[in-house]
Amino acid sequence: MGKLVIVGTVAFDAIETPFGKTDRILGGAATFIGLAASQFNVDSAAVSIVGDDFPQEYLDLLAHKGVNLEGVEIVKGGKTFFWSGRYHNDMNSRDTLVTELNTLADFDPKVPENYRDAEVVMLGNLHPGVQMSVLEQMDTKPKMVILDTMNFWMDNALEDLHKVMKHIDVITINDEEARQLTGEYSLVNAAHKIYEMGPRYVVIKKGEHGALLFNKDNVFYAPALPLREVFDPTGAGDTFAGGFAGYIAKTGDYSFDNLKTAVIYGSTLASFCVEKFGTERMENLSTSEIRKRLDQFKSLTQFDIELT
Repeated sequence: MGKLVIVGTVAFDAIETPFGKTDRILGGAATFIGLAASQFNVDSAAVSIVGDDFPQEYLDLLAHKGVNLEGVEIVKGGKTFFWSGRYHNDMNSRDTLVTELNTLADFDPKVPENYRDAEVVMLGNLHPGVQMSVLEQMDTKPKMVILDTMNFWMDNALEDLHKVMKHIDVITINDEEARQLTGEYSLVNAAHKIYEMGPRYVVIKKGEHGALLFNKDNVFYAPALPLREVFDPTGAGDTFAGGFAGYIAKTGDYSFDNLKTAVIYGSTLASFCVEKFGTERMENLSTSEIRKRLDQFKSLTQFDIELT
């Protein structure tokens, strides 16, 4: 079992959906990634920054889940990154109400010494310059680097994004971002253009319509599990990434076939994340629940057909 470095925000969120609203609750990319990866009992470490307004109970939760917190800097007198958003009735679109960078504005990530030989690095959605600085701290080249990004960085830091993409193995973005990054409407053509930028594998997330995994001429599609209710999509993409990275770190198998299974695990965990606000569902998720839902995924996609 390999080591996993998780880079991203540990933050406060305030969320409003058609089902209700919350005050400030636990959020952040590294939080969701860490909680998802913890299902695989991997040796993981979070690299992030918070203010001293961040509750100890939230840090204790992550530590209890087996996430090493040596790389989480606590700034005395500082305030933790805060995001607030309101989802529309379709739950696929949202409006950002508040973004307060706070301590994140001066984030200088420090990878713990004991994790600079990690086999897997999960670069959560941050400025690509910050993502690159993490890779530069690694003593040995990771066997797999996974990068998540978004259209904001394509608009504001495209040159830095292209630089870090030359050093990664997997990129996870949504369909809109893939089209923006490449100028291609066809996701197949977009994936081939992204290969030229550096990654060997391209994961394109399509929300409630599942996810696609591309590797040259190989394509794999994983549907999203149809759910009765979706309470809060916040963190679903990061949960997907955490499940994907956690499974890869656990198995140490970097083949296309194994990445297909990683996509299924990521999709399965993301399907739990959306069932409650924030991290609530992920905090108490059991192995038996995951196995049951994996069986649902299997029955959803398997069929017998007689070809004539």
